[in-house]
Amino acid sequence: MLAFILHRLIQAVMVMVTVAFIAFMLFQYVGDPVVFLLGQDATPEQIRSLRADLGLDKPFFVQFWHFLVNAAQGEFGLSLRQGAKVSRLMAERFPATLELALVAAALALLVGVPMGVYAALKRGTFISQVFMTLSLLGVSLPTFLIGILLILVFAVVLGWFPSFGRGEVVQIGWWTSGLLTAKGWHHITLPAITLAIFQLTLIMRLVRAEMLEVLRTDYIKFARARGLSSRAIHFGHALKNTLVPVMTITGLQLGGLIAFAIITETVFQWPGMGLLFIQAVTFADIPVMAAYLCLIALIFVVINLVVDLLYFVVDPRLRVGQAGGH
Repeated sequence: MLAFILHRLIQAVMVMVTVAFIAFMLFQYVGDPVVFLLGQDATPEQIRSLRADLGLDKPFFVQFWHFLVNAAQGEFGLSLRQGAKVSRLMAERFPATLELALVAAALALLVGVPMGVYAALKRGTFISQVFMTLSLLGVSLPTFLIGILLILVFAVVLGWFPSFGRGEVVQIGWWTSGLLTAKGWHHITLPAITLAIFQLTLIMRLVRAEMLEVLRTDYIKFARARGLSSRAIHFGHALKNTLVPVMTITGLQLGGLIAFAIITETVFQWPGMGLLFIQAVTFADIPVMAAYLCLIALIFVVINLVVDLLYFVVDPRLRVGQAGGH
């Protein structure tokens, strides 16, 4: 177990160094930060002085080492557009993105898993066919179109939900939460549904496929021969053995929800990191782009590590195989 963790940690460090190198290359090839800071009318003396102050006159690998050290401390310099520290901007926007992703992930799991189980156990029925048809629509429709349709129906026509913003939030230290207020839940409903639909349909189809596969295995047939009830077979044996692939997809999709909430946040003007990143791309705000890239990579690495460790809890065969390997 310890060797497995160390192996995964080494892989995680290698991935983060690679991503940091890619982020660092943004500073080399996507515009000149000195020109952005001083403007086009800066004199050569001013440019040389600022380059020396920022350390941009040093050799390439020395600059990269300083970038790595600063990135490990969460420092990415100043935003070229807003003139504020990038770490502060990211800290202000991160709670909104994380809450949106967690609500969407919870919605996808709470709805997707029961729908997948029902579609597997009641395959061929009318409701099961409706679920499969809706899942095709959820996978096929682009996120921005789903968001626009929800705004049109529930915000413009019916007027049930607001179409933009985060609503009322509560300050808890440096963290801000909209999940502690009624207006916060009111505002997060449409963005969360928009972000959850693709993940929901993916989880539903995965659970259905895995459930059908497990129901055909020999140990399920043996359980039936022993006279176990259908409830015990379906939920005590079959559903439990579908958790490993579902856990993998759910873990990776949580990182995906955080990383790819950009479109949803743009459509609903949700004040999260995705909207900040879109604004940074528009204005070529390289420090913000680099920080976003590194943070998303770190989230994926941590989630992958947690999912790998949870395998040992869910699937005893992995623990036996690991012990046998040693």
